[in-house]
Amino acid sequence: MAKNKFNKNWVHDHINDPYVKLAQKEGYRARAAYKLKEIDEAEKLIKPGQVIVDLGCTPGSWGQYTRRKLAGGDEGGIKGTMIGLDMLPMEPIADMQFIQGDFREQGVLDELAGILEGRMADLVLSDMAPNLSGIASADAARMEDLIDLAIEFSQVHLKPSGALLVKCFKDMGFTQILEKFRSEFKVVKQIKPKASRDKSSEIFLMGRGLKNPAQ
Repeated sequence: MAKNKFNKNWVHDHINDPYVKLAQKEGYRARAAYKLKEIDEAEKLIKPGQVIVDLGCTPGSWGQYTRRKLAGGDEGGIKGTMIGLDMLPMEPIADMQFIQGDFREQGVLDELAGILEGRMADLVLSDMAPNLSGIASADAARMEDLIDLAIEFSQVHLKPSGALLVKCFKDMGFTQILEKFRSEFKVVKQIKPKASRDKSSEIFLMGRGLKNPAQ
């Protein structure tokens, strides 16, 4: 009974969510686009000409927003390079090169290297979150593991002056994650966009300038 009530409340909140309505109106696949939009407008992360890698990109709303920011290339294309990686399939986004697979696997990294052709990323985005078990310690460990992967990926593929933006949660090992960010990046910011639901402990961490880029 309680679960049904929760589901009904969630559906009611979702249907009446202004960002859900705006996403439908503006053609975004998810309301998450507005979280990235707000952060980007404040931090000036996305600029034409950049190489941008989107980890855990499905369903693609961050990719859609990024594409709009890079639009204006030859013949209606983009100025820059967009690469999305996810274990789940994704409906194509124009001008975004999508790799389906686990970026911990060598075959996926080889495919990424082929697209990059020796270039480094200006920006790495990660909206990834673990499948939750409801066991706080296990969920915190899973979240920390995902952030570790994003940091390790950035150490290899991000320009020394580049930026990494990740989603995390205040109630999932956040203190340890923040410490890791501070040990790896010169500038670290915590950002809670308005589009992030008040009830959610969701928060975004942005790191700029790698302290120890891979040689």
